[in-house]
Amino acid sequence: MAGLTAAALAAVGFLAYQASATAPADLRSAAKATGSASPSASPAASAPGAPAEPVKDPLALPPQSGSGERVVYALADRRVWLVDESGKVTRTFPVTPSTVSPAPGTYAVTSRSGVVRGSDGVQVEHVVRFATVDGVTVGFSAAVDGSMSSPDPSRRTGGVRMARADGDALWTFATVNAKVVVVP
Repeated sequence: MAGLTAAALAAVGFLAYQASATAPADLRSAAKATGSASPSASPAASAPGAPAEPVKDPLALPPQSGSGERVVYALADRRVWLVDESGKVTRTFPVTPSTVSPAPGTYAVTSRSGVVRGSDGVQVEHVVRFATVDGVTVGFSAAVDGSMSSPDPSRRTGGVRMARADGDALWTFATVNAKVVVVP
């Protein structure tokens, strides 16, 4: 009887692991942000007797990323977070950066366009512009064909690309004058 119980528990644990591993990234991050998932900080391997250090959650909102309602864009992580007025992450998703990036700092959405041709020639939708760097306008967008390929490094482009569903969410969230915080 104990063997059957142990086998059943192992099977349930395996199925729970599989389900969490195949959940979309925005659902996993939302579960973590609301605390409904297991704690993301777990002891790291360390020398015997040394205190364990927590493991950084790669989807966690970066420190020093401002306060209040905002879009947070982490250059090194290639990720965007949509944060509501209470500081709760409502969505996070990966992006493909442009060849021209703004300096870390706080910006505001300056303009938006429904559908246009990007500076790389790709048809894009839900363009949310927030910075200009040496004459290149930088903004978030989603390719109409769904592609997120890296831009040609020989061209100066400002389109930070995301999946179409993420572009829809950002379009709804980031209206003109919305705060955009860029972190390293």
